[in-house]
Amino acid sequence: MAKVSIVDSKSELDQLRDEIAEQSSAFETAPAGLVVAWAVERFGPKLAMSCSFQEAVLIDIAVAVDPGIEVVFLDTGSHFPETLEYVETIRARYDLNLTVTKPVAGAEQWPCGTAKCCEFRKVLPLKQALEGKEAWVTGLKRSDAPTRLNAPILSYEDSWGMVKINPMATWTDQDVMGYAKDHGIPEHPLLSQGYLSIGCAPTTRPVAIGEDPRAGRWADSDKVECGLHI
Repeated sequence: MAKVSIVDSKSELDQLRDEIAEQSSAFETAPAGLVVAWAVERFGPKLAMSCSFQEAVLIDIAVAVDPGIEVVFLDTGSHFPETLEYVETIRARYDLNLTVTKPVAGAEQWPCGTAKCCEFRKVLPLKQALEGKEAWVTGLKRSDAPTRLNAPILSYEDSWGMVKINPMATWTDQDVMGYAKDHGIPEHPLLSQGYLSIGCAPTTRPVAIGEDPRAGRWADSDKVECGLHI
């Protein structure tokens, strides 16, 4: 799969990295909506946003800036029925410009929970969906996992050949819940059942009181990331 480059030379790439690093530092205390607004102005139709639909806070923020922003949902074929229902609830609420991906060829050889399941069901489908784009907005938060503690607001991702934008990087889970409550955003049906980090059904379980929210993801393995954010 050919990468789409937003620069034509090493010097331009270095300039882009410097620009993004400087802007990222400036955004450390900026509202998420301001970050999204910058991204929309900077990249226009070459911008897309991925969403896991565990909640819809970033969608609420993004569509307030650009109602037509493209939102990508990775349908792994193993989601909870409640997640798929929630996707449709949010799609209707915001009249989303929604792109739904499917697992790529060969995924059937790697059932959910096996070594390369996320590569075939998430990483490669997202790369296909982002072809032609220059920047990608995510809901990644530093509080999500130890592997994300140093996540910048903005970065140039060499492996993706594009700029990655994390408007909510500095947010906590309490920030997310407070925003959702204040703005009347529908809640994912499984949150009230103890599913505090919602992935695919075969590899996600509820968490106990006091347990880390992501303890329910890949609980029987040492896996922490699916591959999208490493």
